[in-house]
Amino acid sequence: MAVNKIDPADHLRYPIGPFRFEGDNSSAHREQWIGEISLAPGFLRAAVAGLTPVQLDTPYRDNGWTVRQVVHHLPDSHLNAYTRIKLALTEKEPTIKPYDEARWAELPDARVGNIEPSLSLLESLHRRWTMLLRQLSPVDFDRPYRHPEHGRIFIVDEALAMYAWHGRHHVSHITSLRERMGWS
Repeated sequence: MAVNKIDPADHLRYPIGPFRFEGDNSSAHREQWIGEISLAPGFLRAAVAGLTPVQLDTPYRDNGWTVRQVVHHLPDSHLNAYTRIKLALTEKEPTIKPYDEARWAELPDARVGNIEPSLSLLESLHRRWTMLLRQLSPVDFDRPYRHPEHGRIFIVDEALAMYAWHGRHHVSHITSLRERMGWS
């Protein structure tokens, strides 16, 4: 998977680069992506370990979400991804239901809620998700779903790559902020 070159000003927004799917859906890449999804909850938990409430309420960049909102966003987003993949596996080219992630991040549970339930939810979700992914046949990864906001078809492989990237992307927001702020 390659990443696009980004303007240095966008480095805070895309610390590991923006997502780009090259269509390389080899079994080796699948295993890598499944492994990344499996490990993401532990990396997130480590990234927020020891942060104070004030630190959790610090945006990772100007006009960005707070660390707390990022933590709550990950299970929200990955629950949607898990559902989309299950729809693709069980229906013929289903049209998925988009959601407004920015508005979800402004809801009270994401703005002020304790992060522990979201950390636990992400751990449980990813255990279940990787259990499913590891049982799929190669043809299952070509199953499609339609995303009406993007106006195109996604296949399970692309979703898998995207959400492996997505976990690393948001963990990097937090670890980069910790580094910039000198939070050990």
